[in-house]
Amino acid sequence: MFNHYFVPEISLQDEMRDGKRYYILPDGRAFKSVTTILSEKTDKSSLEKWRKRVGEEEANRISAIATRRGSIIHGLCENYLHNKPDYMSSASPDDIDSFLPLRNILREHVDDIYGIELPLYSTVLEAAGRTDLIAKFDGELSIIDFKTSKKPKQDKWIENYYIQTTAYSLMFEELYNIKIKKLAILITVDHDVPQIFVKNTKDYYNRVRDIFC
Repeated sequence: MFNHYFVPEISLQDEMRDGKRYYILPDGRAFKSVTTILSEKTDKSSLEKWRKRVGEEEANRISAIATRRGSIIHGLCENYLHNKPDYMSSASPDDIDSFLPLRNILREHVDDIYGIELPLYSTVLEAAGRTDLIAKFDGELSIIDFKTSKKPKQDKWIENYYIQTTAYSLMFEELYNIKIKKLAILITVDHDVPQIFVKNTKDYYNRVRDIFC
């Protein structure tokens, strides 16, 4: 059973405008999502090359499968972290097989949860989003993000994950006056062991400022 110390949740509504996700703040302003801004302002050449190589139809099919799988794994994590006893009741055997190694990581490393799928925004960064998990990871309060992948990732491939979670840490500090110094990216990998990447948020402050400010 995880200990919960949930911060008060801010209500944010999201909507799509011209294919881009926006969050509506309590005062009515609309901020783009963190992932939308990263998509606009960071290099997508490798993704574009991949789509060209496999063809649009196949790329769309693979992306749809990955999106579905990611949503299911996120849902299992969310239910598990909420201490729901029947958190795997509606999952398929394949989805459970993907989730169980990640569950073991959560059991071993995570406790004292401050937020699950917590809405966040920043008037400084003019961005908003939802972070998967804010909790202590190995005893230190961290932004924790869940990812899925067909193959293991190299550290140099996932800088955007670090920028994304660092942006969330700055939003959390702005809203709740609590500083978060660590981020942890947990990646489930098909037919392989999960990957854990732990970083210091301060190492990505400049990248966040370059992109968002």
